Amino acid sequence: MPRPARFTVDDLLDSAAAVVAERGPAALTILAVARAAGAPSGSMYHRFSGRAALCGELWMRTEERFIAGFAEALSGPAGTRARCVAAARHTVGWCRDHPAEAAVLLAGADALCASGWPSELHARRRRLHRRLRRLLAGLHAEADRVNAAVIDIPYAVVRRHLLSGAAIPPSADAIVTECAEALIPPV
Repeated sequence: MPRPARFTVDDLLDSAAAVVAERGPAALTILAVARAAGAPSGSMYHRFSGRAALCGELWMRTEERFIAGFAEALSGPAGTRARCVAAARHTVGWCRDHPAEAAVLLAGADALCASGWPSELHARRRRLHRRLRRLLAGLHAEADRVNAAVIDIPYAVVRRHLLSGAAIPPSADAIVTECAEALIPPV
C-alpha cells in the first residue's frame, strides 16, 4: 500500500500563490514552491511537469475560484443592476479575503507562462471564459457599461491596494456599488 502524500496539490498551489504574492511571478519556480511548502522537489515534479504546468495550474485554480463567486453573483435572481452590483462587490470582497490569490490574478496569465501551459489547461480556460461570456451576454444592459461596472472599475479599485500591499478598505465596497448603480440603469 503506498503511503499517503504529505502535500496535496492545493497545499503546493497555496505555497505557489504565496511566492507570487511575496516575490512576484518571476520568482515562481519549482524549487521556490518546494522550499515555501517545506516539500521535497520530487513532490513537485510528481505533480507538475515543470514551471509552465505549475504556473498554469495555479492560474486556473485561482481563476476558477474567483469566477465561481463572480458567476454566482451574475446569475442571481435579482435584476441586472443588482446582479452587476453583486458582481462588483464580489471582486472587492474576494480580493480582500484572498490577497495571495488576488496577487496571482493581478500578475496576469502571461506573466505566468501562459504560452507554455499544457493544452488541457488552455482548453479548461476556454471553457471557463465561454461560461463567463454567456453570463455577461445574458445581462440586459449595454455591454460596455456592464464591463465597466463589473470588471474595469472593481479591478481599478482593488489594484492600487494590492500593488501597495495595503488592505482593501471597507470604503471600496461602497465605491464599486455606487459606480455600478450609476452605470447600470434600474429596470
